[in-house]
Amino acid sequence: MQVSGRDLLIIGAGPGGYVAAVRAAQLGLSVTVVEKAAPGGVCLNWGCIPSKNLIHQADAFNSLEHMAEVGVSIDRETLNYALVQQRSRKVVKTLTNGVAGLLKRNKVECLIGEAKLVSATEVLVDEQQSLQAKKIIVATGSRPMHVPGFEFDEDRVLSSTGILALETLPESLVILGAGAIGCEFAYVMNSFGVKVFLVEALDHLLPTEDVDVCAVLEKSFSKSGIAVHTSTRASALSRCSDHVTVSLTSADGQSTEVSAERALVVFGRSPNTQSLGLESVGVALDKRGFIPVGDYGQTSTPGIYAIGDVTTTPALAHVASAEGELVVEHIAGIKTGRKAIDPALVPSAIYCEPQVAGFGLREQSAERAGDAFKTFSFPYYGAGKSIAIEKPEGLVKVICDAKTDEIIGAHVVGHNATELIHEILLAKSAELLPEDIATMVHAHPTLSEATMEAMRGIYSQPIHG
Repeated sequence: MQVSGRDLLIIGAGPGGYVAAVRAAQLGLSVTVVEKAAPGGVCLNWGCIPSKNLIHQADAFNSLEHMAEVGVSIDRETLNYALVQQRSRKVVKTLTNGVAGLLKRNKVECLIGEAKLVSATEVLVDEQQSLQAKKIIVATGSRPMHVPGFEFDEDRVLSSTGILALETLPESLVILGAGAIGCEFAYVMNSFGVKVFLVEALDHLLPTEDVDVCAVLEKSFSKSGIAVHTSTRASALSRCSDHVTVSLTSADGQSTEVSAERALVVFGRSPNTQSLGLESVGVALDKRGFIPVGDYGQTSTPGIYAIGDVTTTPALAHVASAEGELVVEHIAGIKTGRKAIDPALVPSAIYCEPQVAGFGLREQSAERAGDAFKTFSFPYYGAGKSIAIEKPEGLVKVICDAKTDEIIGAHVVGHNATELIHEILLAKSAELLPEDIATMVHAHPTLSEATMEAMRGIYSQPIHG
């Protein structure tokens, strides 16, 4: 079946693909999106959105414990986790329906099926429907990484997808990998009463984040009962009918075993670049299966672009969305002033409690690079709002060039950290200096006053520090 051509064809309707499609339609391009599952991709269906709803419900569940302090008695033992899971799926359906509606309102054609590249201008859907397009964007995202010896069966050994489908809570859970996904699920499961063992091969939780920030998180996790094992490698995993056993080796060579009802394996993610016909049309892949791209998503084959997790840029939904807009504006020839995405201006966000967020250089990275810098950390408890809402745990840390005072990195841990980071990021993007935030009047009481005080600290002038 031959279908007439269109300006743009996008493979994948995740946060990169659907945003690219909507922006392209706004720019007057005729667009078709091919998605093998449901609009929204992994992020909306089995990632960012359902996990954040579980975190929200975990927060609410935790708050019940504090109600006893004001005389309210609630039986927490009656928790029905199946209903918790159902609520998360309801949120997913609301948002995926919203994405489908966005595509429809913008007159984007959306087809469900498996796409395979035939040439730089043709895609075959389900081996039978031929689609022609002037330009093609690959936005197929990623999947949980499979590691030999730790294969998922979604029963005893879960992936990040499998744990989101659970309808009953395990009594115990060992989590292998303490990146963003591992830490978020450690918080959720621990909040709901699961005994959690959190294992990380590197020397601190969230290895890509600042060590001082992660120390606050680790202390909080340990205080809440999570058994944290850093500088510890999982060397083997065995399965029984009712539990798993993981063999662990610490950095000093000590060996031990941890048994739990289930294991969550989150060692990383792999790009979905197989079975797309990429190499047959000349699109180069690196040895890990990622697609190298130029500043505007250009692959090695003219006319074919790639965005999101299939590339080597940070594997974050907000990066994929920004890349989608950038690429279609480039394709449309629109001069918007939007620049190629600078990884130093991309915020990270981890939504456990306390939350963690950051951008730019970490102090350890600046030290290794031999950069001359100065830094200041202001504790959350110095901001009155944190005491008022009983969330004093955390800090705001800023790193600046020693000579120019230019902001080169910022890191926040604490309640609403993922919201606070953007004030500093905007200042960095606008080439403002710490004094611009330090002298700006901040409402009182707010957590953002901790940001103001951190900036004052760069000049040794904090009021409440």
